[in-house]
Amino acid sequence: MTKRTPTALIFFLLLGACAVNPVTGDRELMLVSGEQDIATGEQNYVPMQQSQGGVYDVDPVLTEYVSSVGMKVARASGVDLPYEFVVLNNSVPNAWALPGGKIAINRGLLTEMGSEAELAAVLGHEVTHAAARHTAQQQSRGMLTQGVVVATTIATSDSGYGDLVAAGAGLAGQLTLTKYGRDAELESDKYGMRYMSKAGYDPQGAVTLQETFVRLSEGRDQDWLSGLFASHPPSQERVDANRKRLKKLPAGGVVGVESYAAAMERTMAAVPAYEAYDEGRKALGDKNTDEALAHAEKALSMFPEEANFHALRGDVRLMNKQYDMAVTNYNRAINRRDSFFYYYLQRGIANHELDRPDAAVSDLERSLELLPTAPAHYTLGEIREGQGLRDQAIEHYKIVAKNAGGDIQTAAYQKLVNLELSQQPASYIASACGADSSGQVVVQARNDTPVAVTGVQVRFQYVDASGTQRQSTQSISGELPPDEVKTVRTGLTAYPSTRCEAVVIQARPASSPSRP
Repeated sequence: MTKRTPTALIFFLLLGACAVNPVTGDRELMLVSGEQDIATGEQNYVPMQQSQGGVYDVDPVLTEYVSSVGMKVARASGVDLPYEFVVLNNSVPNAWALPGGKIAINRGLLTEMGSEAELAAVLGHEVTHAAARHTAQQQSRGMLTQGVVVATTIATSDSGYGDLVAAGAGLAGQLTLTKYGRDAELESDKYGMRYMSKAGYDPQGAVTLQETFVRLSEGRDQDWLSGLFASHPPSQERVDANRKRLKKLPAGGVVGVESYAAAMERTMAAVPAYEAYDEGRKALGDKNTDEALAHAEKALSMFPEEANFHALRGDVRLMNKQYDMAVTNYNRAINRRDSFFYYYLQRGIANHELDRPDAAVSDLERSLELLPTAPAHYTLGEIREGQGLRDQAIEHYKIVAKNAGGDIQTAAYQKLVNLELSQQPASYIASACGADSSGQVVVQARNDTPVAVTGVQVRFQYVDASGTQRQSTQSISGELPPDEVKTVRTGLTAYPSTRCEAVVIQARPASSPSRP
């Protein structure tokens, strides 16, 4: 019997992994099922909303309007998915779709458009991304690459990496908006225009929308470009392609300038308030608390219903260590919007600073339910450590040390070293031993932690010159800095070609960790 090669096996597997694209009708590689698509969208929709600013709930009429337009276009696609549409409280002009038809559009993009037809063009584009399963296509290509690598490994054996860090429970990798390729973007433009036209909208709106994006992208700063244009880059190519498609679609349809203006009336009136708020956020990022507070007060004077403006004032108080005042401001934010993780996170941190552990834990755990973040886990670790609950503290610190980045990750690792080094020194300090050219036993210790350690002792076993098994301990004098190795000659003589085994049995941090 002829042995089937891995290449042939992959070929037959791929035949079974092809599926019909629900939009184009073409057969394509698809290693992710439709059920998995829907489950992924449902699992990540709320965390994605939280991580992108939360629901824009001060104008529910606008959300109902957007959803009604979106459902018209979705029905015109003919692809049956559990579609949902939400407006997010974010000034960055962006829109996105998760697998399974979970779609969001930012307040900041809505304020840049001028008609219901343009809105239908945006939503039609996102509907197509979901209906054509573009995310699953990209996932399948990635899986194919991994499969080829696995098959190659098998064949060889037969013959002789990845504002707030959302990194609390492995979500760092999941909460990533897909940057689609050129083909997927053009496909979404093409079919999105068809769907909006079929839904009764003037497809000219898709042309004017792309023209507007190209014009707006010129001379804009990076913050603005980091939204829609990062994941859906505008280009003259896309404008020209839309113009050609327009000639093949029925002329006319709903433009909806007046209906769009009516739906957007309250939100457009609030634009100056949100502009003041955004300036305040920027000033706070530069640690200019006086300027940030002035912007917060200006925003509140124009639109006191917005919870974010109260939270900005709270953040200023928190940075200025006015913790009681900060809690009051976060209370006002939560009273207006009780389903956004950030307010609970910040109030929890303020309560921690006020030595109110029960209130802090309640807030931080609520924030984690809404969106896992590194600051929440780190602060809970500090609280549990202060309460003597060492194991609970370690679990929180480990989550941050594994999933976060920057200063908070380093601080969490320092906390772990401080808590575990004395009990598990070998988990943090590597060691080795052997004989040098003269036959003398040499011991090495390498500090794999981000903090300096001291008091390092290495226990080692070797065979001495007489052939007798021996065990000894060697101290590493002074401090051992991070990522450095120290080598010590023990003065002991080993048997030729002796095998030496070493393990660190004692170490401690050279200094106490600092907060991020």
